[in-house]
Amino acid sequence: MGSGDLSCYGGAIASTPQIDRMAKEGTRFNRYYSAAPICSPSRCGLITGQFPAHWQITSYLQTRNGNRACEQADFLDPKAPSLPRTLKASGYATAHIGKWHLGGGRDVTNAPKFFIYGYDENVSTWESPEPHPDITSGDWVWRPDDKVKRWNRTAFFVDKTLDFISRHKDKSCFVNLWLDDPHTPWVSGKSSAKGDTRDNLKAVLEENDRQIGRLMDKLPTNTLLIFASDNGALPTFKGERTLGLRGSKLSLYEGGIRLPFIARWRGKVPAGRVDDSSVVSAVDIFLTLCEIAGAKLPDDYRSDGENRSEVLLGKESLRKKPLLWEYGRNTNAFAYPNIKHDHSPNLAILDGNWKLLLNSKADGEELYDLASDPNETKNLFSQKPDVARRLASRAMAWHSSLPITLKAAD
Repeated sequence: MGSGDLSCYGGAIASTPQIDRMAKEGTRFNRYYSAAPICSPSRCGLITGQFPAHWQITSYLQTRNGNRACEQADFLDPKAPSLPRTLKASGYATAHIGKWHLGGGRDVTNAPKFFIYGYDENVSTWESPEPHPDITSGDWVWRPDDKVKRWNRTAFFVDKTLDFISRHKDKSCFVNLWLDDPHTPWVSGKSSAKGDTRDNLKAVLEENDRQIGRLMDKLPTNTLLIFASDNGALPTFKGERTLGLRGSKLSLYEGGIRLPFIARWRGKVPAGRVDDSSVVSAVDIFLTLCEIAGAKLPDDYRSDGENRSEVLLGKESLRKKPLLWEYGRNTNAFAYPNIKHDHSPNLAILDGNWKLLLNSKADGEELYDLASDPNETKNLFSQKPDVARRLASRAMAWHSSLPITLKAAD
């Protein structure tokens, strides 16, 4: 999902009045970044609070051979830090509901079960260790003979979320409700037309919006609700879904990683507010939610993110740590945007408004000042050599510190 998929961000593809209402009742952020431009590493970064390459998750998790070709693991290491495990230790009831894609599915049959990561309950899709039978009649993301049809899946997940919370009225609750409606294929219950068309996307987004509204109406009052996307849009319909930002899913340009983020918490998160300046990342969520919950961090935990609870509660601030990304360890196994202009180098670093992209061989440098050029149109590498060298040194040192890669079998 890109910001252009939501009318509260200025998108025109679909009307999203319920998510717009969430923005009016909370704060909308314009500088939120995912941990990766594709699903599995993005989710890894959110759950662990660490850059996903540390856990050797660099692309979407797939078959064992496909994972080796991407030089990555088959599932999230159970030794990795886990936000739900940490909150559970602090007394929270925890649930995963929706898409997982951090291990399991295809020929990966030994992925850890959800309880290992700290979840009390789970309702998940095919790409998980414990797919729910009502939405997985066979070995694929969805099938026509699923008991719950593709276009009713978001309602199914919202029902399960509300049921979980209603059964734990005596405890604080943490739920990942990870919806998959905006992910292709777009299948609408209103139309028999097939394909990833603008009309099918519109129908999918409107159904997603209706269900978010139903969730908001039925949640307990004292609930922090966060709405975010895991990676950028694809297809973008000529940049409409990215609001003109360069790139898409599979790209480290802004369109692949700069995404919608809305927080609503009545009486605590300021209502009707837009934060244009505070950079917030998925890797910040671990520390931020633990601070809000008063949860003790794991011993020796080291986050790549920052505690941004004050930002969430209305105090804009600059971040202290740069953000780093890796996508595309080789040119054989990774998918890239079909549009050459959107195919980025495979490393990126963001420090303030300066963003540098480069390849892991220390070439192909591109430097952008996002304050004046958010669409990344003017490469300032040759004009700002000192800035470029500083950021390149930091990015290359980080890349060198990553674990030894997993090589594909001969």
